[in-house]
Amino acid sequence: MTARIIDGKAISAQVRASVAAEVQRLEREHGLKPGLAVVLVGEDPASAVYVRSKGKQTVEAGMNSFEHKLPADTPESDVLALVQKLNADPAVHGILVQLPLPKQIDSQKVLNSIDPAKDVDGFHPVNVGRLATGLPALTPCTPLGCIILAKTVHTSLEGMNAVIVGRSNIVGKPLIQLLLNENATVTVAHSKTRDLPEVCQKADLLLAAVGRPEMVRGGWVKPGATVIDVGINRVPTPDGKGRIVGDVAYAEAAGVAGAITPAPGGVGPMTIACLLVNTVRAACAIKGLPKPAV
Repeated sequence: MTARIIDGKAISAQVRASVAAEVQRLEREHGLKPGLAVVLVGEDPASAVYVRSKGKQTVEAGMNSFEHKLPADTPESDVLALVQKLNADPAVHGILVQLPLPKQIDSQKVLNSIDPAKDVDGFHPVNVGRLATGLPALTPCTPLGCIILAKTVHTSLEGMNAVIVGRSNIVGKPLIQLLLNENATVTVAHSKTRDLPEVCQKADLLLAAVGRPEMVRGGWVKPGATVIDVGINRVPTPDGKGRIVGDVAYAEAAGVAGAITPAPGGVGPMTIACLLVNTVRAACAIKGLPKPAV
């Protein structure tokens, strides 16, 4: 069996095109131009690249992009003051504080200070609680992207046995509720799960988000299953440059699975696309408009 490749680059481009069309409609019909503010503290190279990409794609979708770059030694009080300023800015509908933050800043305190209505990362306890209780909420972008990718293979996830490997607040835990909302049967596994390969082998939909390079082997995959690999891990190579691999041993799993995301090029591109989706949804909710068609 050769698995169908779930092309996150192509699917994310479709999502961004839908967002751009919705932004045009909102501006035409309601005079509303969604705005996303991103706060970057310090000079972390990976974060800087990611923020540039976010800004570029925000503008390409027709939205306003507000970037705030602060020195690494910025005190926590200044970051909190900036967040409060953005909370009060009517042109800003989404606020994202890029993690990790420097050690002198309490990340959770900063995230908690974001207006839940503008929390497009979906990390505020209010949004976490609303998602967990089945209420409308802004949802973490990576899990939302996973669901979109899975639904390009399966029209409905209802009744499927879904196994999540990983229980982080950013991916694993939000995925539980999103999959329950799709009426899937959900098992949450992790590095301490007994007989982990056997648990994975029961999955119709296997989602790996454990942060360990190629931990999930081909023999762990049920023949014909759909595999969503959230992992992004850099491993060493003889030339010293390293290469990116997922949490799934891709070549092994692709010979067993029915469909699989590559790493890179699978879940990664969906994260920013879903950030744009969340910004449009937040803008509509703030303005009292119906939920947009994205």
